[in-house]
This record gives sequence, structure tokens and C-alpha cells, in this order.
Amino acid sequence: MIGNGLIILPTGDVLTYRNEITSLATAYCDKGKTATGTQARVGAIAVDPEVFPYGTRFYIQTRDGEYIYGIATAEDCGSKEFIYGSRLDLYFDTRRECIQFGARSCDVYILG
Repeated sequence: MIGNGLIILPTGDVLTYRNEITSLATAYCDKGKTATGTQARVGAIAVDPEVFPYGTRFYIQTRDGEYIYGIATAEDCGSKEFIYGSRLDLYFDTRRECIQFGARSCDVYILG
């Protein structure tokens, strides 16, 4: 359940969010280090650091409710050609998952 600044997860955990936006999200699966030096992994996403500073935490789900990415942290940046403004690039473990996700409109909750 999401509303009034709260996200209640299926586990019963409660997150607070300070802002909600709609964003186009794409998928990537490049292994290696992120721009901040952490290991690329699920939950470490690429952002435009001029819009979302590194370390910003999010809760992300597709607008149609089909897919919940969950909690993510801004740790990487993508090519300025593709990842700019509020666009996000979500890390997935496999190329197949990336292809299945494709590019989707997402509800993005900025945690904090």
C-alpha cells in the first residue's frame, strides 16, 4: 500500500517517501564497478547525478503494477545520451531480464 508519504511493504516494513515522480526506466546488466566504486548489482541504479545525487534512495514500481523493482540507490550514471533528467537505468542480473523489462514508465518514490 502506498500513500500519504508511506509505503507499506508486503513484509509489513514501512518506508517513508518525500516525493513521487513518474519516470522512464530502462534496464542494464553490465558487470563491474559503478561510478561510485561499488559493485554493480540489483538495487544499484544509474541516474543523472545532476538530478539525483549519488546515495539517493528510491522505491520503484512500474505504473501498470506489473513489476516491482523495489528499493534502489543511485550509485551509477549512464550515458548522458540515454540517462538524463529523471530517467533511470535499473540493474538486472541477466541480459534476458533486461530484455523482458525493456523500457517502462515507472512510479518512483524518493525515500527519506
